[in-house]
Amino acid sequence: MASDRKIAVVTGANRGLGLETSRQLAKQGVYIILTSRDQAKGQPVVQQLQSEGLEVGYHPLDVTDAVSVQQLAQFVRDQFGHLEILVNNAGIGLDFDNGSLFNLQIETLAQTLQTNLYGPILLSQALIPLMQIRGYGRVVNVSSGAGQLSEMNSGYPSYRMSKTALNALTRILANELQGSNILVNSVCPGWVRTDMGGPDAPRTPEQGADTIAWLATLPDGGPTGGFFRDRQPIPW
Repeated sequence: MASDRKIAVVTGANRGLGLETSRQLAKQGVYIILTSRDQAKGQPVVQQLQSEGLEVGYHPLDVTDAVSVQQLAQFVRDQFGHLEILVNNAGIGLDFDNGSLFNLQIETLAQTLQTNLYGPILLSQALIPLMQIRGYGRVVNVSSGAGQLSEMNSGYPSYRMSKTALNALTRILANELQGSNILVNSVCPGWVRTDMGGPDAPRTPEQGADTIAWLATLPDGGPTGGFFRDRQPIPW
């Protein structure tokens, strides 16, 4: 593998937005480390992408497990010695049928935060040092318009709060990494036809993944600490 080849980790990539993001990045010449919690579901997807002529590898990852995150980081260090792109795509929505905060179960909130916030924190702590080796990195946190404080409403409260918190993580990381050429941004892919979004969503995975892939390949001097939809900034 060429020494200047960009290496990307995409989480939750065995389906939906993660899968399509992996495909779009691989088509741009990025080597993808596709990750998923269930290896039996992840490996066939890797084979599918490889059959399309794309260079993709696999590593199991449970974003809620600190040991699993460290094992991934060690794998990347041992195999490649560096990393350029991290797409924090893995996420869950457990209370889409819950209309009121007064019905929220704290256990549901805790489980949602563990995946949607703690996972990206662990991955950032473990993998951004591998970006600092070459002084180049792009971190994309897959968020949601449901987390916008400027348009906050009721409904699915644990999901909303987890995405608002993920946006805060984006801002904090971008500030700590200022001047390092490691750019950190949040993205709202819109309402996409995935297992989470459902069959009635108006957007295709291809449309949803476009801005993710764009942020993952920003040129030097590109925006950092921003929130984007359709390649345009949106309010927090």
